[in-house]
Amino acid sequence: MTIQSINQQASELLDSHRQQFADLDVQVSTLPSGAELFDFAHDRTGTAEAGVLLARICLADLAQVQVRPSSGPFAFTVEVQTDHPLVSCMASQYAGWPLSVGKFFAMCSGPARSSRGKEKVLDEYGLVAKSEPVVAVLETSSVPCDRVAEEIANECGIAADKVRICVARTASLPGTIQVTARTVETAIHKLHELGFDLKTIKKGTGTASLPPIADKDLTALGWTNDSVLYGAHVQLEVDCDDDAVESIGPKIPSSSSADFGKPFIEIFKRYEMDFYRIDPLLFSPARVTIRNVKTGNEFEYGQVRDDILKESWNL
Repeated sequence: MTIQSINQQASELLDSHRQQFADLDVQVSTLPSGAELFDFAHDRTGTAEAGVLLARICLADLAQVQVRPSSGPFAFTVEVQTDHPLVSCMASQYAGWPLSVGKFFAMCSGPARSSRGKEKVLDEYGLVAKSEPVVAVLETSSVPCDRVAEEIANECGIAADKVRICVARTASLPGTIQVTARTVETAIHKLHELGFDLKTIKKGTGTASLPPIADKDLTALGWTNDSVLYGAHVQLEVDCDDDAVESIGPKIPSSSSADFGKPFIEIFKRYEMDFYRIDPLLFSPARVTIRNVKTGNEFEYGQVRDDILKESWNL
């Protein structure tokens, strides 16, 4: 695996499922510019299988993603496992590209970010690689117009007919699954914010309870965030000195934040729906286990809070 290949891998993953798109309820169309649009569920419930596929695309096909029956108080869990945590999560899955075209706005994730290469973390870890085609994933209930495809093409320095866009609204099965599958990515992003060397992370595994499917995107936003903040358990294998873990360990889980303890939608509304006013320490998994392969020591921080999930999901 090389950083140069991640867009190609995601594109090949899409192509390999073309014969199943009708069963997956994935609708494919071509925009006037030649860009290809893969509608996983911008206006409907969609399917769980499509959600797993969308999550794998977000991860550049560098992770296993499964929806399993749960042995706990909730029906299903979403499990993610990757042996390429830095590339799959930070070069691809992290929604680090605010894509704005006229009245259209969506946070963009997927390997197209690496080809665009305009984020600090990509430069810092050598995760920039020009490519064509590029695959972008947009969380939106609006169908992107041709101008959106052209903007992605311009930002990536390629022709518009080399752009592939995947879309799903949050209040759908595909949208809910792909957000809940961001457990490992959320932990790694938090570690980056805390100054941890991400190159020392060798493996990541994450589980989180799958929320119910909401009828509104705002509700789904709250429920999916709560799944990670209060229900996710991430296990990381690292190769570093123990001091590098212990110096920041208590700050890693979401419980390190003063905003911790209430359903996310309540926190969001308290800050007048401004993400940037929320304490950034909140955005991380509920529980994090770090195993140091260099020393054999294991560190545990935070805990899962099913009681808050039940309050959030009205169960």
